[in-house]
Amino acid sequence: MSDASLVNVNTATAAELDAVPELKGHGFEIVRYRDERGKFTDLRQLDEVPGLAGKADGGRSALTVGDA
Repeated sequence: MSDASLVNVNTATAAELDAVPELKGHGFEIVRYRDERGKFTDLRQLDEVPGLAGKADGGRSALTVGDA
């Protein structure tokens, strides 16, 4: 997957995040977490999002933190 097709967890909308199968239904929580705590610096931080611990592992190849 090219960098252009990766979903940036720091800029994506809840709907864009929900489009990643492993994140479906968690987009709102990811955006809320990001708004409250600031940008993600590492994809492992997704495990800190309520209800997402361990669920995003398979989708990390489709994600990036971009220029956090």
